[in-house]
Parts: sequence; structure tokens; C-alpha cells
Amino acid sequence: MQLSIARQLFMREVRQPDEYIDLERAALYMAQEAYPTLDMEEYVVALDGMAEEIRARLPVEDYPLRTLKVVNQYLYEELGFKPNQADYYSAKNSFLNDVLDRRTGIPITMSLVYLSLAQRIAFPMVGIGLPGHFLIRPVQNDMEIFVDAFNYGEILFAQDCADLLRKMFGDQLAMQEQFLAPVSNGHFLARMLTNLKAIYAAEANVEGVLAAVERILLIFPEAPIELRDRGMILFRLNRWVEAREDLERYLTVHPVADDRHHVQNVLEHMQNTRLDS
Repeated sequence: MQLSIARQLFMREVRQPDEYIDLERAALYMAQEAYPTLDMEEYVVALDGMAEEIRARLPVEDYPLRTLKVVNQYLYEELGFKPNQADYYSAKNSFLNDVLDRRTGIPITMSLVYLSLAQRIAFPMVGIGLPGHFLIRPVQNDMEIFVDAFNYGEILFAQDCADLLRKMFGDQLAMQEQFLAPVSNGHFLARMLTNLKAIYAAEANVEGVLAAVERILLIFPEAPIELRDRGMILFRLNRWVEAREDLERYLTVHPVADDRHHVQNVLEHMQNTRLDS
């Protein structure tokens, strides 16, 4: 199957070594599949301009907390960026162009905007994949603070993050050190796509789910759940040759899967049933 130009560009971006992946461009390639006429450079230039405005407001003293205060004032007070709580599960919240146009989004895309601006003003930050709520953190040896880009740039400490996790999951999920570790660029994009996949699944948008899964597999080709899900979608779409390949691979990379018996039944059905051409 011929890949779209946007998909080809996304594939080229994510198949680089992780440290060379440009999150911003990869996210815009994702958006181009939904908006084929999207002018990526328009949004790159917009972020450049926003960063210049921030840079002009920065204090002479290089104090991280002051820098964060300047970014927060500009982003949330002057530009009016805000969390999209009223329409949290809209696919638009997962597209960087929509987030910049509408000045609202979900934690991970608001974090991406913040990271993009921080990078431009030489204030390095990293993504933090806290379950249920994405955060970012300044890369400073003597600082253990986190920034909640979704909540107007609120500054959090580790205990605040633990409290946030408890508020979301109660006693079902205890805080673990890895929850506050930086995520790779690949995992950052996969989490964006996983959100999009869930939104499309809730809308029964099969093609949307398939597109999200395919892009996750471009990043992590052996991701078991994605192999299974793509295989099942392809099975329902009567693309059995591709479905068999994915489902067999799923059982190979995840031999103790809880749903192994069900997947084997599907494989046996394809083996024993002649699909009408």
C-alpha cells in the first residue's frame, strides 16, 4: 500500500536515532494526515515568533524559576493558552496545529508546545510520563521540580506528583521512581498516538485507529499490543494475509499473552476458511 507523503516523512523522522527525532516536526507530520493541506512551516514560524517574544522578556539573571515565570505569563496570561477540560477527548487536542490555533489542548500536547518554546530559548526541558497526566521538567542538576503545562505551568515537587497520582488512581497505583523519569522522544510520540488511538476507538473510527497503530509500529515495530490490534483490525477488514502476519508475530513476541487462545482461534479461522475474493 502506498504511504502518504505525511506518513513517509513521519517514518523518516522516527527511524532516526532517538536523540535526533524532532518532536515538533513529527507531531506536525501526524497532523498532516488529518489535514493534508497543512502548511507545517507556518506553525514552525509561529513557534519561532513566540520564542522571540519570550526571549525579549527574560531577565538578565539566568534563574530557572524566573524563566519559567516569564514563559507562564506569556503563554497563559498574554496568549491565553488553557486546558481543554470541556472537550478533553476531541482528536483536535492531539494535533499540534489545532493546539496552537485554538490555544488549548491536553497535557501532552500542551507540554509539547512548552518544550518547543523552551528549546528555542536554550532552556532545556524533558517530558515526564506520569501515568494519566503528562508533565515536563527542567534539565537542571540542582532542581527537582516539575511543570504542569496543562495546569497553567504550575510548579510541582515530587510529593505533589505523588498526590496527583493518588488523586487519579487512588490506591490502585503506587508511585514508582520510573514514573518521574524522562521519556524518550519515541515514547513521547507513542503516547500521543495512544491517546489518539483511544479517541478514535471511542468514536468507532476504524481507519483512525488503524492509522494511529501503524504509526506507533513505525516507532516500535515489536510493540505487542499494537501488533495484535493491527492484526485484529486487518482481520475485520478482510486483509487476512497482513492480519495473519501481525497476529503470528504477536504470539511470537508475547508468548504468554492472556488472549493467546483467542488469537490462535482467529488464526485457525483464517486457515480453515476460504475468503471469497
